[in-house]
Amino acid sequence: MTREERVRSLIHYLKNEREGYEAVQEPVDEAGKRRLLRSLMNVRWPGEAAEDFVKMQDELLAEELAERGTVRIEDIPVIRDVYPCKEVRNADRIALWRGDITRIAADAIVNAANSQLLGCFVPCHGCIDNAIHSAAGIQLRNECAKIMEEQGHEEPAGKAKITRGYNLPARYVLHTVGPVVGRQVTERQKEELRSCYLSCLKLAEKKGLQSVAFCCISTGEFHFPNKLAAQIAVDTVDRYLSSSAVERVVFNVFKEEDENIYRKLFQ
Repeated sequence: MTREERVRSLIHYLKNEREGYEAVQEPVDEAGKRRLLRSLMNVRWPGEAAEDFVKMQDELLAEELAERGTVRIEDIPVIRDVYPCKEVRNADRIALWRGDITRIAADAIVNAANSQLLGCFVPCHGCIDNAIHSAAGIQLRNECAKIMEEQGHEEPAGKAKITRGYNLPARYVLHTVGPVVGRQVTERQKEELRSCYLSCLKLAEKKGLQSVAFCCISTGEFHFPNKLAAQIAVDTVDRYLSSSAVERVVFNVFKEEDENIYRKLFQ
């Protein structure tokens, strides 16, 4: 089966799942079809799918990952080898990398989740929550839904949950909810952001994981100031690593603005 055939079959399966979707028009071009498939996966409510759907989805996502390329954690240079960072005590265990976090083959990557912890339901939204769930496949939302059903309430800011990575190169995903900032950052929100990093690291260490790649928690849709968020992230992680068995932490950034902020901190 070709990629185009897989995409069409997956679209037809998802359209047949819900009444009213038969009216959804399919684009003529292949890029449009792939975007429609992602949209349908984004809005799909948690629930098991047929084995043939999961098999086709996994084959498609594996093929796309192979094209994007996997980034091995050991190939990302630590900041000690790049920056004159005298203030960072664990410069031999911390790295900075700009790019798509869904390409990183770490023990775990960190997802900046919302309090539902089910992923982003906005079709093809640009947030990292959407990107991670789209690359992992529908199994990730299903596992998150089971966790939330057992918990019985929304996920509070500053905590962390762990799931499998499914079609991601990372073995696990650490989901954490950062603080939502209004007009001004409060001391409580600073502590909540610090707690996000600590909760992820503690959970990773509890699971025996050796490498974690962090996204820029709360700096996107939740409007935490980028520079302050980076300062809290570096300080919190550096302090934790001084008495931790975690071997490598990567600060993953997607925007040039964030990359420059971290570079200045390390210089």
